[in-house]
Amino acid sequence: MSAAAGPAVLAAAVAARLEGWATERFAERLWARDGSLWAASGKAPADLAAWLGWLDLPATTPDRVGELERLAREVRADGYLRAAVLGMGGSSLAPELFSRVFGDPMGAAPGASGLELRILDSTHPDAVRGFREWAETSRTIFCVSSKSGSTTEPNAFHAAMSAHAPALDFVAITDPGSALADLARSQGFRAIVDGQPDVGGRYSALSAFGLLPAALHGVDVEGLLAQARRMADACRLPARDNPGLQLGVAMGEAARAGRDKLTIFTSLRLASLGDWVEQLVAESTGKAGRGIVPIVHEPLRDAAAYGEDRIFVVITEADGQHDDIARLASELEGLGHPVTRITLSDPLEIGAEFVRWEVATAAAGAILEIDPFDQPNVQEAKDATRNLLDAYRRDGALPQPAPLVAEPGLAAYGDPATLGDNPVTVDGALRTLFESAGEGDYVALLAYLPGETMGRLQGMRGMIGQRTGLATTLGIGPRFLHSTGQLHKGGPPSGVFLQITADPQRDLPIPGWQESFGTLIAAQAAGDLAALQQRGRRVLRLHLADAAAGLTRLEAMMHDTLVEPARA
Repeated sequence: MSAAAGPAVLAAAVAARLEGWATERFAERLWARDGSLWAASGKAPADLAAWLGWLDLPATTPDRVGELERLAREVRADGYLRAAVLGMGGSSLAPELFSRVFGDPMGAAPGASGLELRILDSTHPDAVRGFREWAETSRTIFCVSSKSGSTTEPNAFHAAMSAHAPALDFVAITDPGSALADLARSQGFRAIVDGQPDVGGRYSALSAFGLLPAALHGVDVEGLLAQARRMADACRLPARDNPGLQLGVAMGEAARAGRDKLTIFTSLRLASLGDWVEQLVAESTGKAGRGIVPIVHEPLRDAAAYGEDRIFVVITEADGQHDDIARLASELEGLGHPVTRITLSDPLEIGAEFVRWEVATAAAGAILEIDPFDQPNVQEAKDATRNLLDAYRRDGALPQPAPLVAEPGLAAYGDPATLGDNPVTVDGALRTLFESAGEGDYVALLAYLPGETMGRLQGMRGMIGQRTGLATTLGIGPRFLHSTGQLHKGGPPSGVFLQITADPQRDLPIPGWQESFGTLIAAQAAGDLAALQQRGRRVLRLHLADAAAGLTRLEAMMHDTLVEPARA
């Protein structure tokens, strides 16, 4: 196919794939756990099949609902008013979705009163301090959520919270036999809730990792699973009538045809569903130099401003007002862009969307000839971070590379091989980075900053998109390391990365650890930069002495540096 196939060519490819898969009984083989569906990835079918436990969750998890809801009732009866999830990636994104969609809480089971639910997935000192202050104002149950039980961030969060709360305020959600399970037993946690070893983290929304926080929040878990079973039944149909395979084939064939930017528009209430999809798709498909780049929360543009590297999915509620999104989707279709519409008539249908997107992502992986269940490049950033922290423990300071150029309050770091030798100014380094971007690329802002900077970062993202015409993404670190980080390093070399870091105004120690949260997030940012550089990615790091003042200066630099593209 051409680098960017037209709508007729792409539609023909999708139809042919669905017809072929119907003949090959793809759906039947998927539900039979046939790992040979991904044999082109080079992995042994048995090894691939070992990660397909998520297929059974809609049918088997109802057996655990009693256990989860009983624990939730006991917690409420003991006077807890708030629930906190301490986790990253697959352990945090589904709970965050529940907290935002069922925020009142809505969809609560009859007679239930849900707890206020929040998620901590940032190691920034300001975020941890603010979260701890929130938890201390009312009685809070903490879910320490980690599949492996050895993830750095949840362990650090537990250390910070346990210094101010008794062990009975903690529940561990983890796989059997993990280090976290051992810690929970030794310290006397209120409960240990087992995960399933054959379900990967990003496929675990319908397991205890997602459903215990949902139950604590008062979500109708039975209703959520009923919707999941409905979609699971539909996803057993032959490919041409199968909603999961239809979506997956559209995604996979579009990526093969040069339309690898999966652009998702959601209504405001469903915005966090986009975050969950982003992790699922990016971490599952971004490897072996291939992948699908999910674009979520991107500021809207005129229809004519979107490139030929896009496909679009619109997810809205049936009873909501979404005129701006609907109008844009129709205009995009008129210009020949592929557009898929998904409408939810009940918030509990999120359970069905979990299944649809998981099946679709697995199917897209088969088309791209990759293993959609591993994450081989995530470890690179973890290893680089570990090496930096080892050096800190040995020497008392993090190793600091020399900047390419430094100015008062602002310094630029990067590889001269990709950014040029000795740029005279920070502005010049930024200009060089953006000038390296071309057709089919995307620009990623990677910000290790407090959450309250999100609005300003979105403004910069909109400026970059408007003036370059390219797709844009925004990740808050270290959260995105457990989401899009795999795609950045293992996916196609089409990313142009601007990492933004800043000195915290006030650090926060981690009880029992040599390093502080400020040291930890600095090491994570530096480890991410090193891993990107090792992969030869186009990346520039800008370090701000003060976040607020530095962002103001960066906004002005972008305004002067970025040139509006010519429009026909």
